[in-house]
Amino acid sequence: MKTTEEIIATNQKQKDFYNHFKQNRATKIWAKFRNGLLNKIRKNIGIQDQAYLKHKEWFGDLSNKKVLDLGCYAGNYWSIYLAENAKEYLGIDLSDVAIGKFNERLKPYPNAKAEAVDFLSSEFTEKDYDLIYAYGVLHHFENTAILIDKLNEKLAPGGSIISYDPLQTSLPIKIIRTIYRPFQSDADWEWPFSKKTYYQFSKAFNVIERHGLLGKSKWIAFVNLLPVSDKRKVKSAKNGTNRIGSNRKILTARCSVACI
Repeated sequence: MKTTEEIIATNQKQKDFYNHFKQNRATKIWAKFRNGLLNKIRKNIGIQDQAYLKHKEWFGDLSNKKVLDLGCYAGNYWSIYLAENAKEYLGIDLSDVAIGKFNERLKPYPNAKAEAVDFLSSEFTEKDYDLIYAYGVLHHFENTAILIDKLNEKLAPGGSIISYDPLQTSLPIKIIRTIYRPFQSDADWEWPFSKKTYYQFSKAFNVIERHGLLGKSKWIAFVNLLPVSDKRKVKSAKNGTNRIGSNRKILTARCSVACI
């Protein structure tokens, strides 16, 4: 398992990757699948709306909260929502190129700013955050124990974490990942949550809620390859989300800090 120094060294490569998007063909294909097909599925079967409502519920009243948006890149929908509504907002990312663009977007919000800094670095001294939001970021840390220690260090007493990360327990995606991972250009910092990872978080924090998205509907990625109508594909996906439990596939977890 990597040390903090080794992870920071890997993050330097990650910074260069996201500054210049040095993707090989395998990584580009995966990104197209994930950001194209899977996002289309989420929209067609109402998953995006579910995620929107769940986020607003978990964020709650932000007017008195100091918020850290961990791994914000150039900002997404929720980054702007947090910046607009939080008492104090800071977005951080490894990519100085992305942060430069994001700071332009944050100009209308006087209580918000963004910085290019490594979360694990000694240069990042800010702490006492009431909320740490991490959209697709926590699975980029291979050493979960180091990540948990840093999260605890940065949280205010009673603070909360909201994460949105992929799970290894998704069989169809796991199959695809296994095939393309040897050719993946960003494999050094891609570690989807395993059951072991989740149990590490559950021991360190009080997990208030976890919510799975897509469920069995992720098999629709393979159904899309079959010669059936779009209507049949969407119906199949919706049936899949209705049959699955709440702890599979994509994890959205809210944690309040506890003593460890």
